[in-house]
Amino acid sequence: MAKADFYETLGVDRGASEGDLKKAFRKLAMQYHPDRNPDDDAAEQKFKEINEAYDVLKDPERRAAYDQFGHAAFEAGMGGPGGGMGAGGFNFGGSFSDIFDDLFGDAFSRGPGGGRNSGVQRGSDLRYDYDVSLEEAYTGKKAEVTINTSVTCDTCGGSGAKAGSTPTTCGTCNGVGKVRSQQGFFTVERTCPTCHGSGQVISDPCDACHGSGQVQREKTLSVNIPKGVENGTRIRLGGEGEAGMRGGPPGDLYLFLSVRPHRLFKRDGNDLHVGVPIPMTTAALGGQIEVPTIDGKRARITVPEGTQSGRQFRLRGKGMPRLQRGGEGDMFVHVDVETPVNLTSEQKKILKEFDEASGNSSPESESFFSKAKEFWEDLTD
Repeated sequence: MAKADFYETLGVDRGASEGDLKKAFRKLAMQYHPDRNPDDDAAEQKFKEINEAYDVLKDPERRAAYDQFGHAAFEAGMGGPGGGMGAGGFNFGGSFSDIFDDLFGDAFSRGPGGGRNSGVQRGSDLRYDYDVSLEEAYTGKKAEVTINTSVTCDTCGGSGAKAGSTPTTCGTCNGVGKVRSQQGFFTVERTCPTCHGSGQVISDPCDACHGSGQVQREKTLSVNIPKGVENGTRIRLGGEGEAGMRGGPPGDLYLFLSVRPHRLFKRDGNDLHVGVPIPMTTAALGGQIEVPTIDGKRARITVPEGTQSGRQFRLRGKGMPRLQRGGEGDMFVHVDVETPVNLTSEQKKILKEFDEASGNSSPESESFFSKAKEFWEDLTD
């Protein structure tokens, strides 16, 4: 049975943000967790599928691979969710830990002695899709991207408290960020409803950010796009993602590049291919033709007499730059012999005279029809 689409499994669209993914994952994981559905094999299987989907989509690099190749990106040891599996066929190390605290509290992960929750959280990573032309991929460029994101509030420095005041320890959880309740034989820890896990309460919030410690702001970034980029090339801008909570470090911004199709050239890795029509007379008699190159210049090619359609000419070093190893790929010119049209009476007369006097000037045609004649004779025997 075919594996379900990861986005459908989480109930989100393909353009969902990291926050949307996490929200959908937490909701479904709480609903289908085995402890909430004892002896329900279907719920357990659903929980595994949810965990596997989020484990891939929460990571920008793995998500990009999945968007491009689907489940095939992680088959045959390609580094997908099958690697590092725990019992039951899914990974207990990544996304499972995101809901572990919500379901059971963080007592198991903190170890003996526990520890107070500081409320500091790293900011979310952001993704930005950017298109470049094939010429820009050849030369590289300096691009400017504008994003709307959350940044640390300048007024309160990210604390969320008005100047002259400071956050106080939450009286509900005593600064731990968790509250415990007894359910049968189990003691369950949940996020504190008063401070929402930060362990602190802001009684006098900042007027600029209303206590969140963050404000929305549009910012423009300058990005150097190197020569030789391909579809799916990822550029990481460290610290340019969303601001962290309570003074936490910011996330990163990932620029995913797409190279637009070109009207003349077809790209194959670092090589370029271009089809060039040539007159029948040039193909028959030989000559020289000029072809465009990706750098905006021209290259001259000598066409030998008797050239046939489909013949390929290789121009070394006229392809795309290699992104990491240096150097350039090659350019391949594929000629297509053009049959003349709209002939005048005089031109037709000349061609007929040529046909009558051509003799064995078309060896491939003669060879083919000779074989065809033998084939027909074999059928009649």
